[in-house]
Amino acid sequence: MEEKKTSKIHGIKETASDAVKIMRHIGTPEVRESLNKVKETATIVNGIIQDLKTPEIVKNIENFRLISENMNEASTKMQNTMQQLRETGVINEGTELLKSAKGKIDSFGEGSITGQDLHDVSTATKEMLVSIQYLMIELKETVASSKKSGTINNFNETIKEVSDIYKTTTA
Repeated sequence: MEEKKTSKIHGIKETASDAVKIMRHIGTPEVRESLNKVKETATIVNGIIQDLKTPEIVKNIENFRLISENMNEASTKMQNTMQQLRETGVINEGTELLKSAKGKIDSFGEGSITGQDLHDVSTATKEMLVSIQYLMIELKETVASSKKSGTINNFNETIKEVSDIYKTTTA
């Protein structure tokens, strides 16, 4: 029993001695400087966290999230629209019309243009513009389903300009 008391007293003395050593180390200028730096860093981090909790920042973060979601949705819808246009052959048809119109225009240099050639070019151009108009309508509907953003507004202006060009050329 005497041995247990001695070992307990010895353990307490060692612990107290270790605690004194630790206290001496904490009291050194280097450790105090390090602890002050940690405190300053914690204060800065706390300030940043508080700033991130302000209503303006929370709203901005939410807006960024919504913009990201809307852009993803618009991108997916545009990809689906393009796939549908490929499947329906509108793009291939437009390509063929462009090739046909180019062929007719190239024949101007050969001097063998007939009234029928000009009529064919005119018809092909009108069909191409109608195809482009349908494409623009499809794209406009896709974009309209997502929220308006600066990019989407620019896209809408482009659609209006293309539509005006179509109206001008068909008038």
